[in-house]
Amino acid sequence: MVNNENIIALASPSGVGAISLIRISGPQSIQIVNKVFKGVEKISLIKQQSNKVQLGYIYDNSNTIDKVLVTVFRNPKSYTGEDLVEISCHGSMFIQQSIIHLLLAKNCRIANAGEFTMRSFLNGKMDLSQAESVADLISSNSEASHRLAMNQMRGGFKNDINSLRVELLNFASLIELELDFSQEDVEFANMKELTSLLNKISFSLKTLIDSFKTGNVIKNGIPIVIVGEPNSGKSTLLNTLLNEERAIVSSIPGTTRDTIEDQINMNGVICRFIDTAGIRSTDDEIETIGIERTFKKIGEAEIIIYLIDYSDLSSSNIDRYSKSLNEIITGFPEKKLIVLLNKVDQKSNIDVKKINDFSPLEISAKNKTNISILKDEIILHINNLTSQIDNSTISNSRHFDLLNKTYEEIHKVKSAINDKVSADLLAIDIKQSIYYLGELTGEISNDEILGNIFSKFCIGK
Repeated sequence: MVNNENIIALASPSGVGAISLIRISGPQSIQIVNKVFKGVEKISLIKQQSNKVQLGYIYDNSNTIDKVLVTVFRNPKSYTGEDLVEISCHGSMFIQQSIIHLLLAKNCRIANAGEFTMRSFLNGKMDLSQAESVADLISSNSEASHRLAMNQMRGGFKNDINSLRVELLNFASLIELELDFSQEDVEFANMKELTSLLNKISFSLKTLIDSFKTGNVIKNGIPIVIVGEPNSGKSTLLNTLLNEERAIVSSIPGTTRDTIEDQINMNGVICRFIDTAGIRSTDDEIETIGIERTFKKIGEAEIIIYLIDYSDLSSSNIDRYSKSLNEIITGFPEKKLIVLLNKVDQKSNIDVKKINDFSPLEISAKNKTNISILKDEIILHINNLTSQIDNSTISNSRHFDLLNKTYEEIHKVKSAINDKVSADLLAIDIKQSIYYLGELTGEISNDEILGNIFSKFCIGK
């Protein structure tokens, strides 16, 4: 799939800036740029040392386009694994387009999305999982998501996967050898050793699969849903946490008909706060849809903040609150539940011991009373999540899917051994496991898969 075309793209953000970066990669990239560049030191780019920068001018015939810095990277020690040139020019859109159009006329074409990174993968500079992490690194919007992407880019679970794949390949070869000598009644593959290997692989795969929940949450932001009955102060709390008037606040019950979402950075992690429709029995069709979405968001959330109106507590509704909270704990035991008694400045005299087991925090969203304590509790949970990030943490849905498929195939092999299934059928399941692991790192790939992956990249990377 590697071709001999020379590609060009703007590698810095489009628009006006102080400096722009134009990237050219391909077998003639150095020669092409050399035709339009005159260095102050009068050194030809063809003779310029790799990884060196030269000051000079870009010319279109006799017209000077810009004073630039040109850096030469020679294969294979470049990002793409081929000759590559980077031009640092002034950030005028006119200058950017003039240089790009000039080089397009010199046997270049505009790069496709992710084509530089695709060439890096195809030229063996990185495996497919590392290539995908480049896009994650570019889009990282917090310290935690950046750390996650960097771990993956440095290799992540690559070595572990490759090691497991090699061991499976060895056993598959031994089983194939047995099939070749089936008439000789000889055993090359030790089933006890294979079972031990399968248990080891299963454990490794399960660890990676289980890490996806944490990795995906860190990558996309921690969803924190704010729920409660109408007029409990959910929208006011959202506005207070965001420090802006994001949600409409009204004394009319059912003002929030749909979920309202916004995000802030807390302790290096993006938190997505979701204000929901108040939970209550209603005949209003639109409000009913909003309540249904509330329960859906509860299922998707990492943290549930349950608001209780402290000013409207009574012996009758406190039982209702207690029942509702127990239902959430029973239905979502893995989620962090934070119970808030809001409007502490207007609190009733009702005994709240029925909900004391839920460790409620007394706050005033309007007056910002104890909001700092609430934030500390959220941050504590965030820290527990981020502490789980390591080189084996995955956040890519494609990786998650392939790991699950591999795990299923490994389970089939283990069952086949227990059932004393014939070696030829055993070999089929092992080969399928090997295939999925190879697809994960790019050892096995096709144009369709690669095209789909790299199409999500930005132009110039």
